[in-house]
Amino acid sequence: MMTMVLPLAEAAGEDVNPLIPHTAEIIFGFVFLVLLAIAFAKVVVPKFEKAYADRTAAIEGGMNEAKQAQAEAKAALEKYNAQLAEARQEAAKIREDAREQGAAIIAEMRERANVEAERIVTHARTQIDAERAQAVASLRGEVGTMATTLAGRIVGESLEDEARQRRTVERFLADLEASESARQAVGTDG
Repeated sequence: MMTMVLPLAEAAGEDVNPLIPHTAEIIFGFVFLVLLAIAFAKVVVPKFEKAYADRTAAIEGGMNEAKQAQAEAKAALEKYNAQLAEARQEAAKIREDAREQGAAIIAEMRERANVEAERIVTHARTQIDAERAQAVASLRGEVGTMATTLAGRIVGESLEDEARQRRTVERFLADLEASESARQAVGTDG
């Protein structure tokens, strides 16, 4: 269009300044700019506003979800810490109960061992006393026979009479026990 206006202006003989636009172009450009602004305000701006609002809502929702998740995590941590403290207390109680039971078992086993040891000692003493009595009886018989044989040789007469033999052995053993008792009494005094 400009090419048509230019030849007309040149034909009219006017000097045309190429930097100044024609009035019709200014009016047409202004109307187009207004229509473009109205269309932009009616169509594009609401879409930008909606996108901005959606984005803001998403960010705020994400922040709220993050705050809620953080609160839930904090509550879960507190619950976990409470359970952990409870478990530690229970473990300490179980350890203490185990120590008490262990001490009771040890005491019971010691008592049983002491009773068993006492029974073994008593049994051993009884057995030793029985063996000593048997040995003394056996020795009395042997010593009695030897003593009567020896006494018969010394005296020159036979001591085969059992009553006499028993009296002689009993006297000999009584003298022997008396001398042993006297020796023990002197040993404990000195």
